Amino acid sequence: MPGQNLTREEAMTRSSLVSDAHYRVDLDLTQGDQTFRSITEIDFSASPGSATFIDLIAQQVHEITLNDTALDLAAYADSRIALEGLQEHNTLRVVADCVYMHTGEGMHRFTDPADNKSYVYTQFEVPDARRVYTVFEQPDLKADFTFTVTTPTDWKVFSNSPSPEPEITGDGTAAIHRFTPTEKISSYLTAIVAGPYEGHTGSLVSSDGREIPLGVYCRASMVKHLDAEEIMNITRAGFAFYERAFEHPYPFRKYDQIFVPEYNAGAMENAGCVTFRDEYVFRSRPVQTRVERRVETILHELAHMWFGDLVTMKWWNDLWLNESFAEFVSTKATAEATKWTDIWTTFSASEKAWAYNQDQLPSTHPVVAPINDLEDVQVNFDGITYAKGACVLSQLVTYVGWENFRRGISRYLAKHEWSNATLADLLAELEEASGKDLRAWSKAWLEEAGITWLKPEVTRGQDGLIEQLRVTQEIFTPGATLRPQRMVVRAYNLEQREDKRVFIPEHFEEFDLEGAGIDLPSFAGQRADVLLVNDQDLAYGKVRLDSASLELACQHIDCFENSLARSQVLAVLWDMVRDGEISARQYVKVALQALLVETNSTVMSVMLRNLNTAVEHYIHPSKRPEVAVNISAALRRLSRFAQAESDAQLQLVRAAARRAESPEDIQAAHDLFTGKETLTGLVLDAEMRWNLLISLAAAGKVSVVDINEELKNDDTVNGRERVLEAKAALPQTGEKSAAFELAYADSALTNDQLGGLIAGFNRAKNPQILAPYAPRYFDTLVDTYTKCTHEIGELLIVGLYPLGLVGFEETGVDVLQLTADWLATHENAPAALVRMMKENQAVAERIARAQACDLG
Repeated sequence: MPGQNLTREEAMTRSSLVSDAHYRVDLDLTQGDQTFRSITEIDFSASPGSATFIDLIAQQVHEITLNDTALDLAAYADSRIALEGLQEHNTLRVVADCVYMHTGEGMHRFTDPADNKSYVYTQFEVPDARRVYTVFEQPDLKADFTFTVTTPTDWKVFSNSPSPEPEITGDGTAAIHRFTPTEKISSYLTAIVAGPYEGHTGSLVSSDGREIPLGVYCRASMVKHLDAEEIMNITRAGFAFYERAFEHPYPFRKYDQIFVPEYNAGAMENAGCVTFRDEYVFRSRPVQTRVERRVETILHELAHMWFGDLVTMKWWNDLWLNESFAEFVSTKATAEATKWTDIWTTFSASEKAWAYNQDQLPSTHPVVAPINDLEDVQVNFDGITYAKGACVLSQLVTYVGWENFRRGISRYLAKHEWSNATLADLLAELEEASGKDLRAWSKAWLEEAGITWLKPEVTRGQDGLIEQLRVTQEIFTPGATLRPQRMVVRAYNLEQREDKRVFIPEHFEEFDLEGAGIDLPSFAGQRADVLLVNDQDLAYGKVRLDSASLELACQHIDCFENSLARSQVLAVLWDMVRDGEISARQYVKVALQALLVETNSTVMSVMLRNLNTAVEHYIHPSKRPEVAVNISAALRRLSRFAQAESDAQLQLVRAAARRAESPEDIQAAHDLFTGKETLTGLVLDAEMRWNLLISLAAAGKVSVVDINEELKNDDTVNGRERVLEAKAALPQTGEKSAAFELAYADSALTNDQLGGLIAGFNRAKNPQILAPYAPRYFDTLVDTYTKCTHEIGELLIVGLYPLGLVGFEETGVDVLQLTADWLATHENAPAALVRMMKENQAVAERIARAQACDLG
């Protein structure tokens, strides 16, 4: 039985039978807070006499009529309605009651505790339009959709078409919103957003002279924090950049951006009606990496209007192309069309690191992944699909040139607008525009999984000058081949400049590395205190430095004035820790030194996150207490000396509280929370208070009473999420047990509430308190996967995996053995579940290796 799955073969068969679909969808959102009425009428063509199926997930189906003939309701089973005896032209009508979700899948319903107002929004990618209306749920069956939505009278409704003036019903109790048909789009790009949303409007003129209405909205209780004009200014800059680059006007009639609660993603590129998680509406002062991320996300979703919405993949194997393209081009647009010109450093420190981590897991796959069914798609929203793909496209742009790349994209969009296309279609246009054969490039970069080493081989003379330099490429991932790489090697020399020592960037060479290695004779006779392989971060690979360069760079990490170069050295060092080549304590020492001078918000955020990982996982348990105390003291000092009102102050105060270890440092965090101590420039807003309180809860410094009291001051959706995290962080056995039980027992928890609960549960100064829950975790895995939606199941399966117990043999819990035993006895478990568990296993094995190295 198919359950809720759909295979590629089934989709191909269906698309060969069905075409020219037109949908009329009538949704009644006034029938309570559990279900809504969904009436779908579809006109479509089919091969006469053929049989197929259509998709629907509903609580109850009331009527199925095909070509004026009522079908037995038994035709609906396993999320499908069987359709037999099709004619050349068909009309299908289905009346059903569908369920409001609380997981961010399908039609999500939310009631704001701040004012008791209710909101709904849809999230359909990958296969969840079928949770709202009856649909041929696959991307290559594009259609137009005409939505009619009945709501309470005070609600606004947004969709892909411009919002109409509502019609008030005769009894005055409801409003009917009749939308005009959409353009021809895929079902996963349709959207309905409804509720008493508030916001601001504006407009811009597109390259073809049309006035495009703009809207920026959020829920009423958050609108005072909505910086709509800034968001519209970024949007206008993106429109200008993309219309110029793609030589194609914006394809839709309006552009709404709506910030919605409890979202399970960053954003979604619904055609003309983009939804964002409303954490991007900053109710407290944000760290700058979040502000920068919002800019990139706005431009990422806007890029999809052309690449993904106007032209759409035929099947989900080209999902990477949608996401990688948007990731690459939005980063470029951010760097060139906004004030965030340092975004490529952010990309290197964050997105590229994500790609490297994903590419070293056992589940690594080619960028063009084999997607056999919907379950394959769900687990491939990963660092390869997004980040590695964007790195690869960056290499491609370097290879063919931006102008040729841009012209190829323009031709691709013009040729395939309002239809579907494949990677082969795109490569054909890029080959024509550039005059280059891309088949070998595509095979090496897109069709093979894994990563390669990039290393220097250096010979220095007695005077310290370079005599010979060769850069080599070696295979790291079995089955991979050596890839063409554009890269830069640069010499950095330590010099005294006025009152400080700095690394001066000097001789460099940019070159194409083909195969196993290349000699760089221009470096002969050059001084190179630090020889940085992959300077500027053009190439994609596991970089290593020669021993002399690594030693000096680590000793003087704070002498790099260039944040990108500094972050690349730190990335090499962190990768060596992860591979068990050097002790995590060495990274801690260097990172604490680098924090003294770091100015890039994302690089600082990554370093602080790595410090958490080092002390919570990679440092051997026997060495951990001493290191934890040292980190705690260092972060507290740094936070007190940080410039007032700076991003560094904000990040370091949060980090110092999280890592507070000694009684003095814990008390210092408590004094900040209570106001006994104040720091110039630090505002104790809601988010700062919750960050401090959760850290104090993990340290056992506050009680449930204190946490409940804080909720009274911030009884908002965010406050209710954070209170779950705070209570779960408490070190008492009873609180940990209650959190664990709640995670599995309460199906009403939203995805964000569950995420907070899991984060708090894992906050344990003494990981041994978590030992009793490990066997129960393994016992529930299959039930968790089969009974939960994908989003909730993944949160539980990945989030509650007992990584914190690796290395604590005295607990009697051997995480690696338990995992190996589970995998050995569940060979026939669902493939997506097995993949998640193999990834968990790989992370645990990496922790064990790092701990062994740290122990020496």
